[in-house]
Amino acid sequence: MNRNTTRWLAVAGISLLSVSVAMAGKVTVWCWDPNFNGATMKEAGDRFKAAHPDFELEIVDFAKADLEQKLQAQLASGTTDGLPDIVLIEDYGAQKYLQSFPAAFEPLNGKIDYAGFAPYKVELATVNGQTYSLPFDSGVTGYFYRADLLKEAGFSDADLQSITWDKLIEVGKAVKEKTGKGLLPIDPNDAGWLRIMMQSAGSWYFNADGSPNIAGNAVLKASLETYQRILAAGITAPVSGWTEYTGSFTSGATASTFTGVWMVGTIKANPDQAGKWGIAPLPKLDGVEGATNASNLGGSSWYVLSSSDNKDETISFLDEIWGKDVDFYQKILVNQGALGSLLAARDGDAYKASDDFFGGQPVWQNFTTWLGQIPSVNYGVFTNEADAAVVAQIPAITGGGNIDEIIANIDAQVRQLTQ
Repeated sequence: MNRNTTRWLAVAGISLLSVSVAMAGKVTVWCWDPNFNGATMKEAGDRFKAAHPDFELEIVDFAKADLEQKLQAQLASGTTDGLPDIVLIEDYGAQKYLQSFPAAFEPLNGKIDYAGFAPYKVELATVNGQTYSLPFDSGVTGYFYRADLLKEAGFSDADLQSITWDKLIEVGKAVKEKTGKGLLPIDPNDAGWLRIMMQSAGSWYFNADGSPNIAGNAVLKASLETYQRILAAGITAPVSGWTEYTGSFTSGATASTFTGVWMVGTIKANPDQAGKWGIAPLPKLDGVEGATNASNLGGSSWYVLSSSDNKDETISFLDEIWGKDVDFYQKILVNQGALGSLLAARDGDAYKASDDFFGGQPVWQNFTTWLGQIPSVNYGVFTNEADAAVVAQIPAITGGGNIDEIIANIDAQVRQLTQ
């Protein structure tokens, strides 16, 4: 539908939204991972087309880094030719795009019912009161553990509910004594543990205005001190990279890990371990105001480009399927392991089902409960730069260095990197 047709229909008083669906053009989507977000978007397109036969969806798959590079370069050039109607953006990078290119993305307030989504996901895509995303998958976190090994050390699932990190250290010492195994694999080049701990208490590297929130940040200090205590307790095993990390707990060399919900598929890829695993809520920081047992690691959302020639069709598609279709969320949960952030989806059968692999726990129901409890934070523009500053200090943290000095060094590097 061209712009002249749009103006004529508006003058005639005809509903643009209803006509645009009937006269739908091709909607193009950029995303990564054809087996995950590409597959879920294809399912969404098929469902929408069943009700709107003229609808056409084209999915263009990139490597994630290539998509980000291409999107950044094209937005920076100011040329809109060739941009898609919808693009997938990782949550940690959303604010950088929205603040760097404020006119490039379409605000969706009044077109999407954001009250139906996990609040933290809405906050991540909001700038100056305008929200720009259709929230997609969550990285809601949990504590994944080998139930058989913890049982050998005298602990049940009930012992792991609503605990603190200091309690987990006690569990780890008992597991080490009884089984000889470390409790947690730790990669010294990954700062994801700190992001998990900070968000669980509603804090981040930056304030709402984008200024660094490092020096004087009580939650950051508590997180660093907690990590240092975990390392000093002798309950961890050092790993390097993804393969060593996942191989550690899937082989039974370590007894547990804390990470995002997307780890479910990796763990279940070991059928010989069925019935030996459990998942508990994330431990919370000790003695920290606002501390919770819920957090996030990762996740992404869909964004509509303002340059789209099919804006009405695109938004109608996102709203009808991604914004309302509970059955759609059941299907992508079962087929792709995609835990969406539409809260109503948790009432569906797939979310309520128990999982024998995890000892009969209602895994997805639990994760969606924790999803609604994740504190909202603003990731800001420079999360990756702050992560690099933290990683540079991990040797000092591991070596028992003074936390106040470590925080001062992180603060100085972040300020230098973000000038």
